[in-house]
Amino acid sequence: MSWFEVPDVDLSQYSMRQLVAPPLAVLVVALAVIGGWMAATGAPVSPGIEFTGGSEVVAQSSAPSAQVKAAFDAEPTSFRSVGTNGNRYLATFQSENAPGISGDTADIEIVQSQEVSPTFGSSTQGLALLGVAAAFLGMSVLVFALFRTFVPSIAVVVSAFSDIVVPVALMNVFEIKLSLGTVAALLMLIGYSVDSDILLNNHVLRRSGGFWESVDRAMNTGVTMTLTSIAAMVVMTIVSYIFGITLMSSIGLVLVMGLVTDLMNTYMLNVTLLRWYKFEGVAK
Repeated sequence: MSWFEVPDVDLSQYSMRQLVAPPLAVLVVALAVIGGWMAATGAPVSPGIEFTGGSEVVAQSSAPSAQVKAAFDAEPTSFRSVGTNGNRYLATFQSENAPGISGDTADIEIVQSQEVSPTFGSSTQGLALLGVAAAFLGMSVLVFALFRTFVPSIAVVVSAFSDIVVPVALMNVFEIKLSLGTVAALLMLIGYSVDSDILLNNHVLRRSGGFWESVDRAMNTGVTMTLTSIAAMVVMTIVSYIFGITLMSSIGLVLVMGLVTDLMNTYMLNVTLLRWYKFEGVAK
């Protein structure tokens, strides 16, 4: 694409400490946020009704939000406007049976309803967490099998770990609940992270040319791919929000946060570890 060029960033002018400090600082802050959230709620991120059981109702009305909220038979555990037209509201309830509407309901229409039993939600949560753990473990084994060297392999694993941890912390900040959709987004981030990190490692370790020349080649390809993905996810998030598709907007936002984190981790953290390995580590 001739209309898009990756900015020429000379990473060699920065010391290893300068490059590695920002991603490590972000990772430490993210772990602190998750730790604080666990201490306060008992979970690293707030689970959605797919994992806790309960019901969600999308109501449409031109009435004030307070009137719509008060019209439900039970008090919602969460209630917010969705979409951009201001007349759709998402109400969440702990009961698996969606409550009805009481009083004058002529101007309130239920356009969507979802119900999940607590037993099914608990089982789903276990399977989802097992899936993420299995994907991460499988990725780690594959990376070590590909490179068979500790430092380049651990660089990929640490980067992927941070690419998951930082979005999870931001999910708490932006009040995005863990759902099957956001679990899928986290699994996709593992794939994105491994793709960009293996691209960098291959250019540095297995292709001809100097270290910084190889890093520059990898950046030209990897940054272009990642920025293209970010642009696509931003568009999906905006369009989903406009049409009130909360699941898709949550997935898109998690992917945007993770992909931005991946840019930082790949070309600052991973590059620094490879730099140490090539010039000062065991490969010297």
